[in-house]
Amino acid sequence: MFNNQMPSADDLPTSRQLLHSTVIALGVALLLLVTVVMPAEYAVDPTGMGRLLGLTQMGEVKQAIAQENAATDAVSPQPAVPEMPAQSSASAAAQAPADAPSSAARQDEMSITLQPGQGAEVKLEMRQGALVQYLWTANGGKVNYDTHGDPYGAPRDFYHGYGKGKQTEKDEGVLTAAFDGKHGWFWRNRGDAPVTVTLRVNGDYIDIKRVI
Repeated sequence: MFNNQMPSADDLPTSRQLLHSTVIALGVALLLLVTVVMPAEYAVDPTGMGRLLGLTQMGEVKQAIAQENAATDAVSPQPAVPEMPAQSSASAAAQAPADAPSSAARQDEMSITLQPGQGAEVKLEMRQGALVQYLWTANGGKVNYDTHGDPYGAPRDFYHGYGKGKQTEKDEGVLTAAFDGKHGWFWRNRGDAPVTVTLRVNGDYIDIKRVI
């Protein structure tokens, strides 16, 4: 019922044939690595075939996202930490600078030129509940941004976000301070050319300062 006949030596591939098949398999694997895997995963395209196939662009997006996530984590980490409870007027006043002037309606404009890969941060000092209208534009390209705030005396790992985005030309709206402290924007230029970010603010804040 079973065929136990062993193949003869003539039926088996020779060492030369095995070597030839192995070389072909290695060549195909190397070709796929250079033309498909490296462009699609790492945006490395030594042959130019990856860009023709649209794979290099995919790899560039992956690398840009990975780099931006790493940069955002380094600048404004978001650990799973509950928000700080609302402070009483007495405790907030105790943590605020003793010589801080009372906030009043004002307006300012600030422009910052970011070189490729460079980041910058601008903060407004505001009282809880204060409102500021803002508009920022990126001239010459697009930027990634993170709008967030820090109360007076916040722990190092504290994070309160108002919004963030990637590859954005402009953003506008009303920023309402969630607590006494400093509130503002972080931008990073992930393009390959300089970008000038112009920020215009109008409302109830004490001071405006570039902190990075």
